[in-house]
Amino acid sequence: MRRLNFQSPDFDYDETDPPGFRCGAVRMREAIGGEKLGASLYEIPEGEAVCPYHYEDPEEEWLLVLDGTPSVRTVEGEEELAPGEAVCFPAGPKGAHQVLNRAAETARVMIVSTRNHPAIAVYPDSGKIGTFTKREDDNKMFRRESAVDYYDGETEDGP
Repeated sequence: MRRLNFQSPDFDYDETDPPGFRCGAVRMREAIGGEKLGASLYEIPEGEAVCPYHYEDPEEEWLLVLDGTPSVRTVEGEEELAPGEAVCFPAGPKGAHQVLNRAAETARVMIVSTRNHPAIAVYPDSGKIGTFTKREDDNKMFRRESAVDYYDGETEDGP
């Protein structure tokens, strides 16, 4: 049986993350061998965010606050959460969110999600759309304005 102690994990920090998005992460699914659900632990220092404001489709996510007082931006505005609180981000535009830490103390949260492939993430602030599949080569980020017609690039002669 594979285990992970989520109360005292070793967080990985990606040195390539830009300022404002430098938080530690532990991917629980990989650590314990999960397939149908995903969960990540995040350690969010003051002034940092987990990721940009976004929503997923068809993913649903739950946020559980373990320590600190992170703030959550949603379509309804921004609110501060307390340890022990949980919130749900439904799939689609109504579930748009960003988890950030405006407090002086480090926050720790767990985000649990369904693991559907393919999945789409939409970033309203920057006009990006991300595609996520089981094939790493097909996981891409696009700008909305780069959209093309359904038959763009296809031959005129047909199949």
